[in-house]
Amino acid sequence: MIGRWLHVPEVIRWWGEPAEQLELISEDVELAEMATLIVSYRNRPFAFVQHYDAHQWPQAHFDPLPQHTRCLDAFIGVPDMMGCGHGQMFLKMLTRQLFERGAPMIGIDPDPENERAIRCYEAIGFVAGREYETAKGPCLLMTLDARDQKHS
Repeated sequence: MIGRWLHVPEVIRWWGEPAEQLELISEDVELAEMATLIVSYRNRPFAFVQHYDAHQWPQAHFDPLPQHTRCLDAFIGVPDMMGCGHGQMFLKMLTRQLFERGAPMIGIDPDPENERAIRCYEAIGFVAGREYETAKGPCLLMTLDARDQKHS
């Protein structure tokens, strides 16, 4: 299923070569430090998300983030579920859970040209920081601070 999703043009555009990404995801699933999730709506799987400690994997743009910050990688792999608010829905739920478990901050690092993703993240409260150049290309560090969240 994830392999099919990685072949969706919108996913390829931002995630890259499907076989390479599937291999990386397959490796990550085996790691206790990486939480890997499939997101479903009404019993229909439609998205992939993983979260991990910002300081578990050395990435310079995560260095300034507080200890115990969780970072996210996510995509919607079903085209007719894109652009409908489903990303905001599951990310709001996930970020709330991560804050309830003690994360002081959540980071995400989309490509600066991925306007759809950036709008989604901003809509749930992520704040854009600075752009970084990484080995995988440019990224925009966005953060969601637990202190700014009001949970009901």
